[in-house]
Amino acid sequence: MDLQILLLLGQDGVTNGAIYALLALALVLVFAVTRVIFIPQGEFVAYGALTLASLQAGKLPGTVWLLLALGTTVAVIDGWRLLRDGQYGKLPPLLIFNVGLPLLAAGALTVVTPANWPLSLQVLLTMLLVIPMGPMIYRLAYQPLANASVLILLIVSVAVHVTMIGLGLLFFGAEGVRTPAFTEFSFELAGAPLQGQTILVVVASALLIIGLYFFFERTLYGKALRATAMNRTGARLMGIPPTLAGKLCLTLAAAIGVFSGILIAPITTIYYDSGFLIGLKGFVGAIIGGLASYPVAALGAILVGLLEAYSSFWASAYKEVIVFTLIIPVLLWRSLTTRHVEEEE
Repeated sequence: MDLQILLLLGQDGVTNGAIYALLALALVLVFAVTRVIFIPQGEFVAYGALTLASLQAGKLPGTVWLLLALGTTVAVIDGWRLLRDGQYGKLPPLLIFNVGLPLLAAGALTVVTPANWPLSLQVLLTMLLVIPMGPMIYRLAYQPLANASVLILLIVSVAVHVTMIGLGLLFFGAEGVRTPAFTEFSFELAGAPLQGQTILVVVASALLIIGLYFFFERTLYGKALRATAMNRTGARLMGIPPTLAGKLCLTLAAAIGVFSGILIAPITTIYYDSGFLIGLKGFVGAIIGGLASYPVAALGAILVGLLEAYSSFWASAYKEVIVFTLIIPVLLWRSLTTRHVEEEE
């Protein structure tokens, strides 16, 4: 291995590690706030990339109909509860957000083709179509079982993951897609080519992590999420609704997943089931952080990216095995050094 190959592999490792770091942060956030191991995190990556590719190809993405179906179901369930409690004033916002806007989007996209729109508008539309699924999935799948054990919530996550993979195959087909690069800029570093798209992924990921830091440190909602992550009972006693915290963290997790999918779509061929493996590697980073520490999870995810890149050179057939084997010593070390605490009833 010479210096050029070393730099090329390091470039791939840091790029992949930046994406895994974002997903690891999302997984830690969701688990800390809701005790949910959010296995469908990777599906938002795939849905984001595939929805953008469908829009650029002039096709109506199936995520429009999924968003409308989820919104209608949420509107029926919550609408019945509001009618039963006599809270008629809350019905219009509920119907507008969950049914009206998705229906408007579906109607507009059947008339207007966004294939010729600027890339920024296509990205914005993709995020508007996929991100609202996060709080809707929380409302339908996790909120009714918010007080259940971690094991039951894990089983629900597996069910949501399998369902989203099946719907992804139905909506997008089995063919992989790759979107056009955001930039064609490139240059050489020590004889190794460095693509502008790679720099964009790393810089955008770093900016998003910095943005999340300021969100948690400086905003009221961010502090509410931090309080819920530290002590759910105490946060509830201080007037922070657990439902609001759950929906907000699922919204952030969905946004991070969609953003990650949009970033990697130009450099990686994405299939309907690609998100699972990508999300699983982010989960390895989250495990290194103990599903609690954001900085350690981010550093662990970058380590996963570098390990994957260099393993592909030395033992490409076993790179996935090497990456996932990293969990074993981490879990062994944590089991020997961490005091066991019974789950909160």
